[in-house]
This record gives sequence, structure tokens and C-alpha cells, in this order.
Amino acid sequence: MATLQIDKLLEMVVREKVSDLHITTKQPPVVRVSGRMVRLDTKVLEPEDTVALMKSITPERNQQQLQEVGGTDFGFAFGDKARFRVSVFKQRGHVAMVLRRIPNEFMTFEQLGLPPVIRKLILRPRGLFLVTGPTGSGKSTSLASMINYLNETVDHHIITMEDPIEYYHQHKKCTINQREIGVDCPSFPAALRGALRQDPDVILVGEMRDLETIEAAITAAETGHIVFGTLHTTGAQGTVDRIVDVFPTTQQEQIRTQLSVSIIGVLSQALLPKKPKGLVAAYELLVVTPAIANLIREGKTFRINSAIQTGRKYGMQLLDDALFNLWQKGLCEEQDVIVRANNPDELEKKIKAAKRGMMGDDYEEDEDEDEEFL
Repeated sequence: MATLQIDKLLEMVVREKVSDLHITTKQPPVVRVSGRMVRLDTKVLEPEDTVALMKSITPERNQQQLQEVGGTDFGFAFGDKARFRVSVFKQRGHVAMVLRRIPNEFMTFEQLGLPPVIRKLILRPRGLFLVTGPTGSGKSTSLASMINYLNETVDHHIITMEDPIEYYHQHKKCTINQREIGVDCPSFPAALRGALRQDPDVILVGEMRDLETIEAAITAAETGHIVFGTLHTTGAQGTVDRIVDVFPTTQQEQIRTQLSVSIIGVLSQALLPKKPKGLVAAYELLVVTPAIANLIREGKTFRINSAIQTGRKYGMQLLDDALFNLWQKGLCEEQDVIVRANNPDELEKKIKAAKRGMMGDDYEEDEDEDEEFL
């Protein structure tokens, strides 16, 4: 009965393009649609229901892990309709699950609304390109789109390290090897060290969560590879600070120097409900020009935001400006854009001013030393 039930639930998730399915005791299954949580009109789940649903899709080794440490993550394919990233965990002694739908098709840069200059950046021969944002902001989708673009454009060897593997890539022009942490290799640092001996052009590091992984990723980017990485930070300025702060004080100056040489861009994103339904992403993009590399090296990251504002000719933009544009175009509610802003008070003021019709062009183009950069 459980298999039948999970199949029915997953069919519905795929059909309605739901992003997440939540299964827990004392309520019916819940889905997240366009960012909102909606209860399904079915029976309230008892502890034995959630256990049966979990067992119907969870591999043996993950069931064991759930018993040992109280939680486990894995990816699985629902026929050829979609893939799911699953997190199973214990709560109040009972089993609960969250299933995230990973669509089968890749979205283009245009469909995602990605800044066009990213095409140029990711075709460079080396450097670190970071995609950041809170959980569920669409980082995996953006990265999958970039890897797919490379796969259709150049003949590279791409190695990905993911936990778990989300989007499956076929070999097109590129050879793509995807390694799952915990299945194909023990950890991110181990996979990264191995990757350097596997003649890669492009390395994707699913999560840069600790000093060892960050250090290995920076080294790989310096030695002539394009490295994509993700971090759960918001905004380009916060991302650079976060990377440096992971290191002990004695190493921070050296890391700033290494980072200033290796980092080529930071894409920071937020996902928000779109009117009348659906989701839309807002992007902040930092393109590392020689002037910005100097700011990183000198530890003057507080000046990065104004550098992004004056760097619009390189395709840079601030998240709050992107959010303002979504509101101005009538795509999103005022409240939804304000809560995702890096500087909510400023954005609220700007929206109020726009409503009063006082919007002049706030920004002066600055002269800077990066004229010939891109």
C-alpha cells in the first residue's frame, strides 16, 4: 500500500510542478507550491504510515544510517519523470521526510533570467565561480544550467562532487564524471584532491562547507581549472568575508591574496513567489575586476557593494536592485521583495519613493581602472 501511495504522491508532485513534498506524523502530506505550504486533502499520517512511506523509497544503507544517527540524505529517480533529493530524519521519535523535486530538463540562462555575462565568465580557462544563497534559492538549478551550457559549447572534462547527485548530465561535447559523496568517495576534500589527478577542465564542488574544502577549491582554481562552488551566504560581500573568516587569523592575509587572484565571480540568488503563481529568481552578480581584486586583497570588502553599483557596464548588479526591478515590473509583491533584501530598510524607502513618483536615476557612473576589463 505504501509504494502505491508514494507513487501517487510523486505523480502529483511531478504533474503540479511542486517543489517539495513534506511527510510527517499527525498531519496529511504537505506540498510547497510557489513558495507556499499547502496541505493535501488526504488522511492524517500516523507513525506507521510515515515508516512505510520511508521504507518504500529509502535504500538499505540509508535506513541503517537513519537508525544510527537519526537522519540521512539520498537522491533517487522516479522513473524518467523526475529525480528527487530526499532528506529522512527523526522528530519526536518518529520518521519524517522532505522530498525536493529536481526537474529532468535543464533550463536555459534566458529561462532562469541569469545575467548574460556569466557565459563569458564560465568560459575562462581558470578561476573560482561561486553560486550562493539560502537553501532552496535555486543554486543547484543555476549550476546545472551552467554545466549544461559548457557541455553543449566546449569539449571539456567536467568532474562534479555532489552530496547527493541532483541533476544527471549526459556526455554531449564534454565528458562528465559525477561523484557522489559517501557512495563514490568519502568526502569533498578527498574528492577534490583526487580530481586534480584526473585531468579536469572544470570541477564542481557541491558544497564548500569547511576550511579543507575551501582551501582545496582555491588551489584548484589557481592551478588552471574552472571551479564552481556553492555557499549558503547572501550577497557577494558576505561571501568573500565568510571564506576568509573560515581560516585562522594567521592565514587570513594569505587567503585574501589567493582569493583575489583566483576568484572570478560571485552569483548570489534569492527565489521568491511570482504573481499570480510560480517562482522567480533575483540575482546579485559580482564580476571580479582588477579594482575589486584589490579590495579583496586589502581586506576592504565593505566597499564591494558600491563597486558592484558602479560596475554595471560589466553586467554587475546588486540583489536589492534586482528585487526592486521585480517589484517595479509587477512580478512580485512588495512584502516578498523586502524580506529577501540585504538592506530591507533602504529597499522599502526606495519603493515608497517610487510610489510617490520621485525616482530619478540615483547612480552616477564612476570612472574606474577597469575600462578594458571584459
